[in-house]
Amino acid sequence: MNSVVIIGTGLIGASIGLALREAGFAGAIVGIDASGDELKAAQELHAIDTAARSPEEHRAAIASADVIVLAVPVLGILHWMQQIAPTLRDGQLVTDVGSTKVKIAEAAQTLMPGRCLPGHPMAGKESGGAALAEAGLFRGATWLFTPLHEFTAIEIEWRGWVTKFGANILDLPAEQHDRICAWVSHMPQMVATAMSSVLEDEFGDSAEMRAIGGRALREMTRLGSSPYSMWRDIAHTNETPIAETLHTLEQRLQHMRENLKTAQLRDEFQKANAFRFRT
Repeated sequence: MNSVVIIGTGLIGASIGLALREAGFAGAIVGIDASGDELKAAQELHAIDTAARSPEEHRAAIASADVIVLAVPVLGILHWMQQIAPTLRDGQLVTDVGSTKVKIAEAAQTLMPGRCLPGHPMAGKESGGAALAEAGLFRGATWLFTPLHEFTAIEIEWRGWVTKFGANILDLPAEQHDRICAWVSHMPQMVATAMSSVLEDEFGDSAEMRAIGGRALREMTRLGSSPYSMWRDIAHTNETPIAETLHTLEQRLQHMRENLKTAQLRDEFQKANAFRFRT
């Protein structure tokens, strides 16, 4: 692997560039991003060597790359897959960092069979942008892959670099990935967003509410600052699993509301404590 193109040089994309360098990658890293500011920030951090800005530069960089990392939101990943599929050559690898995998896996099977390894690093921060990127972002994190075929040589090599980042690899079928992520990632985001939205409606900028809420309020609403632009794509491409988790949660909340004075509320707390102590 001598050259990598990172499409999307925000937090995750720029952190991949930094992680590659820290792990000893000596090849070329080229960045592509719709935002000139993100490209500039990634280059100043040395997460990328050069920035491809024009369509001609995009095509040249992609044509010469061994690995193409799609580090944009899911709908952007699907768009880029359609754009680059006709130009791929033997031996190239397309991988991604998208938060949902079924739609990406389906597109890969249709557009670039044998040349795509869908991935999803379970890492990030409350805010995005290349300025917040760091080489250690993936250290200790789980990096999910949804393999579509027997591993090619370049896929094996890319997985080796991910291990050098300090990440722990876990392979899952795309459908299982999306169902589990709906529970452990997507539902918590929707709950935090709903709670933050309700509090905004009820209290607005009330100083008393924020003073009383303290750490508990901050922890419960921390995800409420996440950008809609990213979560729109997740909701659009994982609608059914997310809807199922929210429906199940609605039923459980109704059960708790109806049993605020019964022993069944104690049972709910016991189950919650048991789950928390196992994680």
